[in-house]
Amino acid sequence: MKRILLTGAGGTASRNVIASLRMAPESFYLVGVDSHPFHLASADVDAAYVVPRCTEPGYLEALQHIIREEQIDVVHPQPDVEVAFLSAHREAIPARLLLPADEVIQRCQDKMACNRVLAEAGVSVPYSVRVPSMEALGTCFEAVQQRSPTVWVRAIRGAGSRAALPVRTLEQAESWICYWMDKAGLHPRDFMLAEYLPGREFAFQSIWYEGELVVSMARERMEYLMGHLMPSGQSSSPSLARTVHREDVNETGTAAIRAVDPVPHGIYGVDMKENADGVPSVTEINPGRFFTTINFFSTAGCNMPWYYVRLAFGEVLPELVPYNPLPADLYWVRGVDHTPRLLTEIPFASSCVA
Repeated sequence: MKRILLTGAGGTASRNVIASLRMAPESFYLVGVDSHPFHLASADVDAAYVVPRCTEPGYLEALQHIIREEQIDVVHPQPDVEVAFLSAHREAIPARLLLPADEVIQRCQDKMACNRVLAEAGVSVPYSVRVPSMEALGTCFEAVQQRSPTVWVRAIRGAGSRAALPVRTLEQAESWICYWMDKAGLHPRDFMLAEYLPGREFAFQSIWYEGELVVSMARERMEYLMGHLMPSGQSSSPSLARTVHREDVNETGTAAIRAVDPVPHGIYGVDMKENADGVPSVTEINPGRFFTTINFFSTAGCNMPWYYVRLAFGEVLPELVPYNPLPADLYWVRGVDHTPRLLTEIPFASSCVA
């Protein structure tokens, strides 16, 4: 039986990867590690371990010990911070890793650096500038607002729409950045200002092996999980999503990945949103991990975590469709306290109340 270790196992994204592996037509011995014991208690794993945060001393040694003790074959890091850590220490991990090159992970996890690489490659991206200092904020803000009345302020690093807010005045941008400087010790250079994209939002999830696309699928975020509670009005995770077949989304996602990595290898997720002309524009690339709702695709019949594990073992996969292996307009409905549901059509479309 293949023995897999997943980091951040108490988090939603890792739990959905675990759920996908439990759907596979083979059994796995799954080991979960997390720094939060109560979150870890909800992970559907065969063995669980509490470990330090990867930013704390002892994390690497704890992971090495667990890998050897549990005879782990493959390690999958799901949180971005652990993707970066394991990538930087990949030679010290006594198990298989299927990660993009370290320089690719570093490049993509800096959203401003990624934006520049994509722009230079001719991939559609929102016009963006890094904020070097509070003194330069006014000039940066004016440059972006010439292209868009609404300016998207966001942290250059982090997931879950971290420190993101659409603003319309310089004073709002200044107050928001100052708040995060005080709250989290950030510096102005940790922020970027971007053109606000008003259109539909897509996520292109893909797996590559030695430069070749193995499989990909795109979904549209239609409603945001707890978006109404967020200052920005949205979050990075959908409460309602649907599969989409759009050639421009597939082309943009593929071009973006090849722009940051000429020989893609591993997992790559591309977030994009339509600009004012309806053109999908890339907002970020997330290498080395799956997006949170990967169990959507697995439930519908495209189990990317299972394919990924088989590739990590060097197994030959059955022939897969590189693009759009699932039908369009499958809906995934999810929330905090209910089981996600896969729907093949809009429910109650013709119902009425007497």
